[in-house]
Amino acid sequence: MFGRATLKPSTHQTIKPSNLFKMHKQARQHYNATFTPEKYQAFLDTVNAAFGEAVTFRVSETPIFVPKSLKSQLLQGVEDICGVIMAPGFRERSEAALPAHLRVPGEDDHTTFLQLDFGVCRDAKGDFIPQLIEMQGFPSLYFFQHLLAESYRKHFDIPADFHHLFGGLTEEIYIELMRQVIVGDSRPENVILLEVEPEKQNTRIDFWGSRKYLGIKVLCLSKLKREGRDLYYLDDNGRRVGVERIYNRIIFDELEKRADLPREWDMTTEVNAEWVGHPNWFFRISKHTLPFLNSAFVPKTLFVNELKSIPDDLENWVLKPLFSFSGQGVKINITREDVETVDDPSNFILQRKVEYVAGVETPNPDEPSKCEIRMMILWDKNWEKPRLVNNLVRMSKGEMVGVRYNKGKDWVGASVGFFEP
Repeated sequence: MFGRATLKPSTHQTIKPSNLFKMHKQARQHYNATFTPEKYQAFLDTVNAAFGEAVTFRVSETPIFVPKSLKSQLLQGVEDICGVIMAPGFRERSEAALPAHLRVPGEDDHTTFLQLDFGVCRDAKGDFIPQLIEMQGFPSLYFFQHLLAESYRKHFDIPADFHHLFGGLTEEIYIELMRQVIVGDSRPENVILLEVEPEKQNTRIDFWGSRKYLGIKVLCLSKLKREGRDLYYLDDNGRRVGVERIYNRIIFDELEKRADLPREWDMTTEVNAEWVGHPNWFFRISKHTLPFLNSAFVPKTLFVNELKSIPDDLENWVLKPLFSFSGQGVKINITREDVETVDDPSNFILQRKVEYVAGVETPNPDEPSKCEIRMMILWDKNWEKPRLVNNLVRMSKGEMVGVRYNKGKDWVGASVGFFEP
């Protein structure tokens, strides 16, 4: 899943270089021609120094350059999907996704954060097309992705009119939007980014970015104190600081595995603090939502427990658990027995395979990269509708988009998209 920016398996087939399309040919050729290892190292030095700690995952040598045609399709895909989430009755349709024992009181009317993950694929005609792979109502790397884009611009020749932010956002307005959504009317010290052992998380670079830009406290759940309905923490001087807003980065399914973690609050008891990114929406907007979507940019998805019959062409389908992390439990080459013997059919989906395009040219012409593009969305409680603000890209040369499939490879890893205006 993208929530932790962990690299996950993807449902693609290997594409030969002779079949690749060009992700904005002119910008790509210029970038490749002017790339040097020295520039890349300077770029990494900037990224690793900006938030006080080096990145713990691989950062790609290159951004991607998204042409107008693909940009237009991505924007339409976002609109199609947001239309379903905004429609009356969505909360009722998503009730089955919310485990009763993990239900948290004080749920907002809609999610605060929305991530839509599109693989860059080919359609039946061989043209490139985005296809939704995953989605989630959970925060992403909003601050790290902005750092990444600005660092590419600093060290490489990026076309000035290409953008990584959307809707005409400048850096100043973007940061102010993040402040509005996360901090609101509170003082930064009364806002916490809540995680389990944040210093050990692979995505912690974004936590430090949140702290740098917003001044909020990054806190482990074990350090959070409770007195009645009030939450507080002790600062470095031992002073008691009340908590008014919780920028939640805890994934509840992961928390359940940490019985060893001491805590004064179980997170399902109502308190005098406001969630920023209510935990219920992590479940409501997830793979459970995929069967409800009808768009040219969403591959057909079926609930296993609602199958009238098992498809004859299972080689064209992927079997996925509704709730899993980093691709755990995903089966790509499936049989009828795999479908018939799943432990809990109501918690599995069949999703039609899509064909990733190795469409990013690299210095090695025989090994172009594939990519996934995450469209990063905010939806403040005072806004009528969600707002697309930023993007995240993962690049891969392996059989799947995952760390273990890309060991020893270059021009893979975390990246960002620059979009043609």
